[in-house]
Amino acid sequence: MTHQHNEHSCQEYAELSRRQFLGRTTTIAAATASSPAWLPRVALARPAGSGTRDTFVSIFLRGGQDGLTAVAPYADPDYAPQRPTLAIAPPGMPDGAIDLDGFFGLMPAGAPLLTPYSGGHLLIAHAAGSPDPNLSHFDSQRFMEFAIPNMGGTSTISTGWLARYLDSVAPTGTGDLRALALTNVLPATLAGAPGTLPIPDPANFAFPGNAGTAAARRATIASMYTGADEPLGSSAVSSMATIDLLNAIDFAGYVPANGAVYPTTPFGQGLMSVAAMIKAGIDLEAAHLDLGAWDHHNNQGPLNGVMFTLMDEFSRALEAFYLDMQQDLDKFTLAAMTEFGRRIAENGSAGTDHGFGGVIYLLGGSVDGGRVLADWPGLVGGNGNLDVTTDYRDLLAEILVERMGATDLAAIFPNYTPTFKNVIV
Repeated sequence: MTHQHNEHSCQEYAELSRRQFLGRTTTIAAATASSPAWLPRVALARPAGSGTRDTFVSIFLRGGQDGLTAVAPYADPDYAPQRPTLAIAPPGMPDGAIDLDGFFGLMPAGAPLLTPYSGGHLLIAHAAGSPDPNLSHFDSQRFMEFAIPNMGGTSTISTGWLARYLDSVAPTGTGDLRALALTNVLPATLAGAPGTLPIPDPANFAFPGNAGTAAARRATIASMYTGADEPLGSSAVSSMATIDLLNAIDFAGYVPANGAVYPTTPFGQGLMSVAAMIKAGIDLEAAHLDLGAWDHHNNQGPLNGVMFTLMDEFSRALEAFYLDMQQDLDKFTLAAMTEFGRRIAENGSAGTDHGFGGVIYLLGGSVDGGRVLADWPGLVGGNGNLDVTTDYRDLLAEILVERMGATDLAAIFPNYTPTFKNVIV
């Protein structure tokens, strides 16, 4: 496959954000055409249920993270020869890997991940991902978020797998705010989810306009929409409730526990906001965050360049979240995945091209961590790609059943029967 490069990434990835924004904005605009401009759309939620479930924290590493660098199979004899300038050296050598199990090691920028890994609460699944052979960022992300690999354009499914989960279970609270995406537009993972909003900065989600007239304007709006046809009436009520819910949390004064220090980036601060919301007990059932720009066709820079910087941000944010949530480890499960990995051999531009298998990270008090889960296929064959031997749906399904009360996996993962991998204890 030939890619047009745009600095470190291919042209398709450069276009991806614009295409996603326009497509999702059009969908949201159509859905809210009859609503006032200030009113966020909230899908109708089911009646409140009972029982305690984990908050699922979904992270999408957009762009195709290179798992062969992030978690290097340094002991595979075919690794270094195929990456003469990009291979992470074995442990003990200059800029060498941080050993995990005698075969895999973290790249130096991933050092903070050793904290939850050593604590037994971080599991890394290698040679993992989607079995779909599509190598388009746009399509692969969409198929993965809809959980329809190998179905492509033939599928009529237009809701995300996490949205279908939420629709299959009763809410744990009032249902006003069941899930939140810390993004500008709703990701496909949560498309069609009940009680869900995209709020990039929960700390500043407030009733707009002059504070002196807020009470009067709210009373007017409540009067206007009380008894209105569905879903407009409930959306107005739920939106007001969501504003009040988030405004009751002291985000500005939040102090992370156990000396945790989050990166001062949107991703790091977003993960800190998720911690604040879980600790506040607002019955948030799911949160989604994106960390993009992993498409490194040129000058990948695993030791001092763009991938080092990204991996450093990702690793420090997860370590901070883990430390911050030490007293609440049983309240969440986190999964971070990417649409595909990279090819085994480096290219001629000191980068890597789109491939198949990658890495999935699972974090939480119920995760059977401190290990790398890998049915390792080796680095020969596969037409130059790392084969996918662990389907991402197997990991997600086990979390949903064991920690989140899911009972209808057929509705969440259509045309697929998951095989649990014993990642949850």
